[in-house]
Amino acid sequence: MGLSKIFVANRGEIAVRIIRAARELGIRTVQAVSAADGAMLAARLADETVAVGPAHATKSYLNKEAMVRAAVESGCDAVHPGYGFLSENAEFAEKVEAAGLVFIGPRPATIRAMGDKARARQEAMAAGVPTVPGSEGTVEGVEAAREAAAAIGYPVMIKAAAGGGGRGIRVARDEAELLQLIPQASAEAKAAFGDGGLYLERFIGRARHVEVQILGDGERAIHLFERECSLQRRRQKVWEEAPAACLSPEQRQALCASAVRLAERVAYRGAGTLEYLFDETTGEFFFIEMNTRIQVEHPVTEMVTGVDLVRWMIRIAGGEALTLAQDEVRLSGHAVEARICAEDPVADFRPSPGTVTGLELPGGMGVRFDTMLYPGYGVPPFYDSLLGKLVAHDETRGAAIARLARALGELRVEGLPTTRDLHLALAGDEAVRAGAFHTRWLEDWLAAHPLAPAAPSA
Repeated sequence: MGLSKIFVANRGEIAVRIIRAARELGIRTVQAVSAADGAMLAARLADETVAVGPAHATKSYLNKEAMVRAAVESGCDAVHPGYGFLSENAEFAEKVEAAGLVFIGPRPATIRAMGDKARARQEAMAAGVPTVPGSEGTVEGVEAAREAAAAIGYPVMIKAAAGGGGRGIRVARDEAELLQLIPQASAEAKAAFGDGGLYLERFIGRARHVEVQILGDGERAIHLFERECSLQRRRQKVWEEAPAACLSPEQRQALCASAVRLAERVAYRGAGTLEYLFDETTGEFFFIEMNTRIQVEHPVTEMVTGVDLVRWMIRIAGGEALTLAQDEVRLSGHAVEARICAEDPVADFRPSPGTVTGLELPGGMGVRFDTMLYPGYGVPPFYDSLLGKLVAHDETRGAAIARLARALGELRVEGLPTTRDLHLALAGDEAVRAGAFHTRWLEDWLAAHPLAPAAPSA
């Protein structure tokens, strides 16, 4: 079939990434633009732009009808949702397909099934994939939650069935806390996702967050090994690596094989990620959820495998079968990614929109910076604070971290605070260099290592 014109239903650095991949395939692009984004880099690079609404995302990038209408009226034959916004919205995918367009991602039924964490857990169990001991589906009411928690054993994690991004999550260490936190978690989930459903899982105190990248064409799936994303703040990823140094070869093989089994069970199409908790004390891994989209941190996987994930998403959506065999995917070296955000780490990571008055980008062998920045760009206050992802690749993990530190030292973003200095500090930390951390390590480290204010830009 092939695609000829793609509507980019996103913004920022992922929109730039999609446009570049499409151009390499000889496909034209139309960039969705809110009232605040007319000057963004993606709008400059796309073949066409189309206004989709006011600055606030609810009236533009999250407006399903406006996005589909813009895609149709601009003559596109496909829609790429990127990550965030409507990327995991099954109703949006259905509207795209109902309009006669191709959704560059999984089928709507797959998004719906795997987007419900309780149902995804059931699918995982049916595929023989280990899951964290927890409730069978959602818990209906406080009494059901009390019974489930007693069977699981405290502490338990309360999680939103339709959740993501760390919202709707609480940890109850006893029954009294459970009864107090259930209404809070349900209300937060309802406000964030329109669904207050909850389920319970055993809480693993010193877990590592490991995820497996998969590609599928709706019939066959392969894995592209795993990433570790344990350095998190408020359950938001800050630093990612590939592969996960905490795994043995045998654990890696078992983990990745389990991800392929689940992906093939749900007839997965496109790029997706299965997230796991790895208990380093026992060597066990447990499936927790699936992200039915491209991930922010996909570049580290591309750097260690040489596989262009975004290009493959487009090719599969265009009707191509996945011709890449599993034994053709090989690990090469190690890659580390630092998320550079418009946030001030000194001021409790307060968002810091503003104008980029000066910009110096790092370079050299093994360095990649996926960004939408350019000198004079005004970072708007309405969206996620991510400015770009600085990735370093080298033969070993230690060499990759050293290369990342060098590249961070070359990076200059003037005019607004960023998280660059946080990553410089992490790259120099002995525990980080040794890989001795877990999902709660960074918050403890931040409490013990307050960052000094950055020197004023020249």
